[in-house]
Amino acid sequence: MPDPTGEAIKVLIADDHPVVRQGLRTFLGVQDDIDVVGEAGDGTAAVALAETLRPDIVLLDLNMPAGGGLAALEEMRARRLPVRVLVLTSVTERGHVLPAVRAGAAGYLYKDVDPPALVQAIRAVHDGNVLFAPEAAEAVLDGEPPTGGGEPGSAPRLTDREREVLVQIALGRSNREIARALVVSEKTVKTHVSNLLMKLGVQDRTQAALYAVRHGLADG
Repeated sequence: MPDPTGEAIKVLIADDHPVVRQGLRTFLGVQDDIDVVGEAGDGTAAVALAETLRPDIVLLDLNMPAGGGLAALEEMRARRLPVRVLVLTSVTERGHVLPAVRAGAAGYLYKDVDPPALVQAIRAVHDGNVLFAPEAAEAVLDGEPPTGGGEPGSAPRLTDREREVLVQIALGRSNREIARALVVSEKTVKTHVSNLLMKLGVQDRTQAALYAVRHGLADG
């Protein structure tokens, strides 16, 4: 679905394999709402191009020379670049997932993802949502201790509305979509999200979504 503003999603492809970059550029180039603005073959180039081109999304491989994808991700976050990073990698070791999430990745997919699913992931991440391959989500859940205030093992006390918002976040919905689904204003949703993050003891929507998955709330 094209961006309602009419502006294409600007994507930077960062991968050290030319054939992968070419394949992604060719496929993404036929999408009406996606514009591939550049390619990087290593971590250093990825950071430099992210800073100069200011893409909306960086498709980032982890296994690259010149520092690699994780170092590039950390540097982009340190420089506060206004980009959202979607990891797209062939690295299957579970130990790589959590560091990427902690460094600011908004999504984590593997290169065997179906092309249409990749396009949907780019759109979802661009809309401010988080998206993980099931295996990646499991790796994060296994590596993160349960969150929440109170005594160890206790669950935070959420209102019914906060619980509904949390379920919507876990489903990858944006604030606008949540507002529409719950028939409330976006401002009200933002307030609920802020309260949720505080109660859960998490820093962002990614961690909130993973909390919901851990506690079986993702299915409502």
